[in-house]
Amino acid sequence: MDSEGAAELAVTVKHRPPLASVRRGQASVVHLKDQWFIAATSRELGKKPLATSLFGTPIVLFRNRQGTPGALLDSCPHRNVPLSLGQVSEDGSLRCAYHGWCFDTAGACTFIPSLTGPPEAKARRAFAFPTREQQGFVWVYSTPSQGEEEPAKQPYHFERMGTPGYGTVTQVVEADGTLYSTIENALDVPHTAFLHKGLFRSASRGITITAKVHRSADRAIAEYVGEPRPPGIVAKVLSPSGGVVTHFDRFILPSIAQVEYSIGSENHILVDSAMTPLSDFRTRIYSVVSFRTRVPHALIRTLIKPLALRIFRQDAFILKKQSESINLLGGEQFASTEIDVLGRHIWRLLRAAERGDTAGGDEHAEIELLV
Repeated sequence: MDSEGAAELAVTVKHRPPLASVRRGQASVVHLKDQWFIAATSRELGKKPLATSLFGTPIVLFRNRQGTPGALLDSCPHRNVPLSLGQVSEDGSLRCAYHGWCFDTAGACTFIPSLTGPPEAKARRAFAFPTREQQGFVWVYSTPSQGEEEPAKQPYHFERMGTPGYGTVTQVVEADGTLYSTIENALDVPHTAFLHKGLFRSASRGITITAKVHRSADRAIAEYVGEPRPPGIVAKVLSPSGGVVTHFDRFILPSIAQVEYSIGSENHILVDSAMTPLSDFRTRIYSVVSFRTRVPHALIRTLIKPLALRIFRQDAFILKKQSESINLLGGEQFASTEIDVLGRHIWRLLRAAERGDTAGGDEHAEIELLV
């Protein structure tokens, strides 16, 4: 992030040591309205209510009698007890564990025990969030619905999931990092030679490549041109005979980090990581890895999860230490260079989305990196 981006940091870090004046007392946290985020996998959401959160707001998920998912604020409007403590009744409504009030997926109160009059009233409604279920995920809209209104936007679609000729592996993990830091980490090339040494890249081979960067209203894209296949384990598995790498990194609003590799003519791999900010410093990552390889897909599935989890554990360790440092010192301090290719673009797009405007139109740049 450059000085202009750093000046936009907006969330105050609460815990400050005596020397915290060396930092600005802020962190790169955003709260995005009117956006879709994954709240659970379809498999996770069974017959019981499921508690989760979004931007620190507690949410409860449940399925009605038809199996359609709903999402409510996890607080009963009667006496503020978490609705996730309750259960789904026979008619598919969510029953509060305290007094038995029942709510449908739209938040309407459908039943109050011992009440002789109609249960529905405006003050008795639970806040409801629009939900969509697609491709094995339950998505929740970050702004509560008003009546029967439906969002005009659609959740992100995983392009290669289910495509003939492609295999797919999904993984859900969590990291102690802000939404911004977690996205930037997923799309940051320079750290891979150090934090993930031997898996992706190792020491510099003295090769200069070009990063072509383009930012538009809803995404930032970096295309890396001129890189031969890296020497790491992952690349060797994917392309045993070598070849030139076609590599794109993309950030797509509101929270998709996408990495695309084609190595020679043998293989194509697309990694979509949908980030869900559970709170300011906790992010859940839903990764969908779609691949077409010469190596049998069953073998790739066997190899890819252990490798991916090893890489993630290294990233999670660093993100946790980064967050601890920010909170300990009372704020952030960023010093960036041009090889931090997408960092400032990610931040500007997030901040623009938080404000409800655009990031100022198209921007293009070419950057040289030594790999």
